[in-house]
Amino acid sequence: MPRSKAAMPSVFRKLPLLYIFASLALATAALYWAKAVLIPVALAILLAFLLSPVVTFLQRHGLNRVLAVLLVVFLVFSLLGGLSWVIGQQVVRLTNELPRYEHNIKRKIADLRGAGEGSFLEKAQQTAQKVAEELQKDEEAAPDREKPVPVVVQPPSAIWSLPVLLEPLATAGLVIALVIFMLIERGDLRNRLIRLVGYGRLTLTTKALDEAGRRISRYLLMQSIINSSFGVAIGLGLFLIGLPHALLWGVLAAVLRFIPYIGPAVAALFPVTLSLAVFPGWQEPLLVMGLILVLELLSNMIMEPLLYGRSVGVSTVALMIAVAFWTWLWGPVGLLLATPLTVSLGVLGRYVPQLEFLGVLLSDEPVMETSTSYYQRLVARDQDEAMELVEEYLESHTLAEVYETVLIPALYATRRDYTRHNLTDDEVQFIVQATREIIEELVIRPPQTLPETAGETTSLLDRGAIVVSKIQVVGCPARDEIDELALLMLQQLLDPTRYEVALLPATMLTSEVVSLVEAKQVGLICLGTLAPGGMAQTRYFCLRLRQRLPGLKIVVGQWGVRGESEKSQELLRTAGANHVGTTLHETCLHIMELGAVLAPPVSPAIEA
Repeated sequence: MPRSKAAMPSVFRKLPLLYIFASLALATAALYWAKAVLIPVALAILLAFLLSPVVTFLQRHGLNRVLAVLLVVFLVFSLLGGLSWVIGQQVVRLTNELPRYEHNIKRKIADLRGAGEGSFLEKAQQTAQKVAEELQKDEEAAPDREKPVPVVVQPPSAIWSLPVLLEPLATAGLVIALVIFMLIERGDLRNRLIRLVGYGRLTLTTKALDEAGRRISRYLLMQSIINSSFGVAIGLGLFLIGLPHALLWGVLAAVLRFIPYIGPAVAALFPVTLSLAVFPGWQEPLLVMGLILVLELLSNMIMEPLLYGRSVGVSTVALMIAVAFWTWLWGPVGLLLATPLTVSLGVLGRYVPQLEFLGVLLSDEPVMETSTSYYQRLVARDQDEAMELVEEYLESHTLAEVYETVLIPALYATRRDYTRHNLTDDEVQFIVQATREIIEELVIRPPQTLPETAGETTSLLDRGAIVVSKIQVVGCPARDEIDELALLMLQQLLDPTRYEVALLPATMLTSEVVSLVEAKQVGLICLGTLAPGGMAQTRYFCLRLRQRLPGLKIVVGQWGVRGESEKSQELLRTAGANHVGTTLHETCLHIMELGAVLAPPVSPAIEA
C-alpha cells in the first residue's frame, strides 16, 4: 500500500537545515566541476530513454537485442550526422548570400524610420546623439595623453587548437559508446542499481525507476513527434512562401522546440529576420510570421494536449526555475536536459524520504488538501479566495461533500488551534463569520437533499396522492457558534419540504433549552457538537433532557471525532441519546428515521 503524503515524515524534521544547504551546495559544485564527464553521461541516458522503446519493439519482433541496438543507434546517428552536414552546408551558403540582401535591409530600415518620424523613438535618438556629441567635445578638449605602445601578439600555432577541435568529437564518440552499452546492458544496470540501493527497498526502487522511465520516455517520444511535425510543417510552409533554405529553418525549429519556453521563440526569430532581409516588400514577412503563429497555436492547443494526455509531473514555475538553473550550470546542454533532469529529481522526491522536499517543490500535484487550503486562507483573512476554493470544489462534489470534507475539517482546525492559543478571539470570530457567510451563499444554489428512507411515502408524494405535514426538529448547539455553524449545515441538507428545523442560539443556557423544549412539546431534538472536546457538555444536555422529557427523541451529531468514537457514542447513548451520528450524512439519516416515527397522519390531497 503506498504511503500517503501526510504519513511521510518531513525531511526538515530529520536533518538540520544547515546540513541540507551544505549538501545542496556540495552537490551543485560537484555537478559544475564534473560537467565534462556528467554531460556525456546525461546525454547518453537521455538518448537511451528515447531509443529504448524502439529497441524493445524490434526485439519483440524477433531481432537479437545487440543487433537491434546497433541498428537503431547506427540509423539515428547517421540521420543526425547527415542533417548536421546538410545544415552546415546551408549555413555556409546563407553566409555567402547575405551581402546580396543589403538593399532590402536598407529599404526596410528607411521604411521604419519614415514611420517613426516625430515619434518618441526619434526624439530619444536625437537626445542620445546630442549627449554623445557633448562627450566627444570633452574628449577633444582634454590634453593629449601618452599613447600606449602597441604590442603585437603572434597568433598561436594551429596545433594548439587541435584539442579544442577534438573535444566535441571525443564527446560525441563517448555519447555514442555509452548509448550502445546502456541499451545493451539495460537490465544489468537496473539490477546493479537495485542491489546498490538494497533489497529491502526493492519495491520502492522498482517503482521509482519505472515511473521515471515512463515519464521521460513518454515525454521524449511525444515531444519528438510534435517537434518533427512542427518542423516539417514549418519547412514546407516556408518553401511555399519562397524563403531560401527552408530545410534549415524546419530542422532548426524542430530541434529548438526541445528547449522549454525559449526554444520556440528563438526558432521563430531566424526565419522572420531572414524574410525581412530577403523579400523587398512586407507581404512575405507577414506570411512567415502568420505561419509560425498558427502552427505554434495548433501545436500548443491541439497536438500537445492530444498526445501528452497529462503533463510530465512538474509544475510550470518549478520547470522555469529548473531551466534557468541547469542552463547556468551546464550551458546550452543544460537547457536541453532541463526537463528530463527535473522530472528525475521529482520522481526521487516521491520515493526517497530524505528528498521529499524535491517532490514538494517540483511536483504539479496539490500539496495541500482543499480543506487545509481553505482553512489557511481563512487564517490569512482572505475570504474571497476561500470562497473560490469552495466553489471550485463544488463543481465536482455535492454540497454535502463540501460541508463534510472542507468546512467541517476547517472548523475542527479552528477549535483545535484556539485551544492551543494559536488563534486569538478576533481571528476565531472572523473565521466563524466568514464561514457563516459562505454557507448562506451556498444556500442560494439549487438544493441537494439526501435520499429518503421511507420509499413508499416518497412515491406517494411524487404522485401527489397525499399531503404530509412538516416534521418539527429543534437544533441545539452544545457549546458555541462553531457548533451552531455545523447545525446550520445540517439544516441545509435536510429537505425543507419535509423538515422544519429551528436552530437555537448558542447563548442559551441548558436550563433555558430544557424549559423551551418542554413548553413547546418538541418531539425531536438534534444536539450538535464539533470536536475536539464537547463531550461533557453534550452528555450533560442528554441527561437533563432525558430526565425531564422521557419520550423526547434525541439525536446527537458528534462531528469531527477522531480516535475512539465508539466509546464516546456509547456514553452518549447511556446518557439518553437515541442515535449518535459522526457525520452530517449519518445524522440526517437518523433524523429521517426518527422523523418517520413522529410523522403526523397523512391527509388526502385537495384536487383543484
